[in-house]
Amino acid sequence: MPDTPVESTTLLTLQDVEVCFTLKRSSLFAKPPLLRAVDGVTLSVRKGQTMGIVGESGSGKTTLALAVARLLPVTRGQIHMNGVDLLSLRGEALRNERRHMQFIFQDPYSSLNPRLRAEKIVREPLDRLSIASTSRRDDRVRELFDQVGLRRDQQRLFPHQFSGGQRQRIGIARAIASNPSLVICDEPVSALDVGVQAQILNLLRRLQEELGLTYVFISHDLGVIQHMCDTIAVMYMGKILEEADRESLFNTPKHPYTQALLSAVPSADLNRRNRKRRIMIPGDPPNPIHLPPGCRFASRCPQVEERCRVDTPPLVNIDRHHRVACHLVKAAG
Repeated sequence: MPDTPVESTTLLTLQDVEVCFTLKRSSLFAKPPLLRAVDGVTLSVRKGQTMGIVGESGSGKTTLALAVARLLPVTRGQIHMNGVDLLSLRGEALRNERRHMQFIFQDPYSSLNPRLRAEKIVREPLDRLSIASTSRRDDRVRELFDQVGLRRDQQRLFPHQFSGGQRQRIGIARAIASNPSLVICDEPVSALDVGVQAQILNLLRRLQEELGLTYVFISHDLGVIQHMCDTIAVMYMGKILEEADRESLFNTPKHPYTQALLSAVPSADLNRRNRKRRIMIPGDPPNPIHLPPGCRFASRCPQVEERCRVDTPPLVNIDRHHRVACHLVKAAG
């Protein structure tokens, strides 16, 4: 598991970020329904560390990642990286700032242009951002192939001539080509075989150590999150329900939703496995267009109280590195 440095400065901050989509109206005179995919998210990511964002499908984690990368419009809130207000940037200023933030996509099959050779795919950000001279870009591509474990004689091949794991290595090489500070990893191993997953995760860890990268790591797999992340935020229906350092979240989860998710994670410790009780989550998530008042998880929570159905619990600190949005958990102090 990654080691957490004693001191670390903040690279990325999100303050009350909302991403809403206006959907097609049901009739000519009806008001267009509004979908709040991300609802009031506040997070900070420290340099050189990995922030994990975990949640089931539809939780808003990928939408949040795309919004941070300015690949989706933000409805409300603030996003700063290295003190720069990302949402205020336009045109050339945004393009220049994007060199410091890159994306690794989930599907290594659809995220690569099938008509381009591997070397062109990796070189693309260097050309687009006008980084270095033409000859130096060729050298850089060769260096990147070495860094991600691909052979130089594979540079002229097309994506269909690579395996899934090799394609993801191409995607990683493209992501680090511009020497970014932040890399957003959106389910980077979920489409790969288990054995290949471990290789890609180890590659990402090695590159982080060598290059001083900061990751935002999106996944629904808590085992992968535990292996990769220093701090973890649990999302449900567009909101953060719990955020903590890795040790606190996995050893002392506080939110009923987090407790239920972790109860399904296999444990290598036989004693812990024997003591572990599976917590089932009944029912289905609420309609995201017609959300009920109160806690988003109230309709499925095994510990629900009446106030949970009425008042939305704020995300409060219960410890220095632990925040929870639950009426059943007392705030620090």
